[in-house]
Amino acid sequence: MDAIRCEDLTRTFRVLGSRQNGAPRRAFTGSPLSRSYQQVQAVAGVSFVVPEGQIVGYLGPNGAGKSTTIKMLTGVLRPSAGRISVLGLDPSRERQRLCAQIGVLFGQRSQLWWDIPLIESLIALRYVYALRPQDFQAQLAVLRELLQLDAFLQTPVRQLSLGQRMRGEIAAVLLHRPRMLFLDEPTIGVDAVGKAALRQFVLDLNRTGGVTILLTSHDLGDIESVCDRVLLLHQGRLIGDGSPRQIAERFGVRPILVLHFPRGRDDAAQSVSSLLPPGCTAEVRPDGSAAVSFDRTAVTPPQILARLGHLPIVDFRLEEASLAGAFLKVYAEGGA
Repeated sequence: MDAIRCEDLTRTFRVLGSRQNGAPRRAFTGSPLSRSYQQVQAVAGVSFVVPEGQIVGYLGPNGAGKSTTIKMLTGVLRPSAGRISVLGLDPSRERQRLCAQIGVLFGQRSQLWWDIPLIESLIALRYVYALRPQDFQAQLAVLRELLQLDAFLQTPVRQLSLGQRMRGEIAAVLLHRPRMLFLDEPTIGVDAVGKAALRQFVLDLNRTGGVTILLTSHDLGDIESVCDRVLLLHQGRLIGDGSPRQIAERFGVRPILVLHFPRGRDDAAQSVSSLLPPGCTAEVRPDGSAAVSFDRTAVTPPQILARLGHLPIVDFRLEEASLAGAFLKVYAEGGA
């Protein structure tokens, strides 16, 4: 069964006031009691399918429609048009049944009680999810070990570090053993060590538990580290769907073969361009290496090296096409 199926998903908001030539326009017209409104399409005709067990990155700049999509997928918002199925359920019509099978984490919003110890928040959530005592204790024991919660279980949430709080938030969304997770900026503000731990936890959760995960993040390292697939959103429309590497290459960010030569052999680096197959370009870097950009569909690294076989190459490495490079390229060009 598909975890998510969206068909022409659309959400329009009625917003007070409008803009002209980029400047705010007065919302009141005619009389003090008269107002003008405009229709803003936050999500426009988005269609995609996510099979169970997949980790998908939902990527786009602020205002692209990511959070609006997640709110519709979790039943918080009703679509203006189109159809959604999440785990075989209609989110807005069957929200209570769906909530028992999903977990939702918003990195900038907490579902823990601020002034009470973490353990008491988790106990309160046991009643929210109507968990049997033995099921709650069994899952809590697993989460205490996986997330290393014991050191701060008795600490009020407001006194936790950001990394500790995020571990507590993850424990809260996993208490009822959901089949699917929606993670919206789960590593925001977390240090490098904490990010690495959370990324590994997400991977382990998917691999060992088969949990389907939809992840949004402005840290593209999160996406590249854990996601099998990326959905690229711009101004409410889906403009890309594929693996991180496919997305990068589709939008013109190419892999680079970096060639190193003996010290003092700048002539070898300079001669690379004239020997390359069609469609490849070379740039000599300040360290004396040559960076060869190529189209993977037209030529392979072994074929490039074969053309350069008589040059004194002492080492080489492949730099894969970067999702971050694609993201910057696409949105610098306005999503064209």
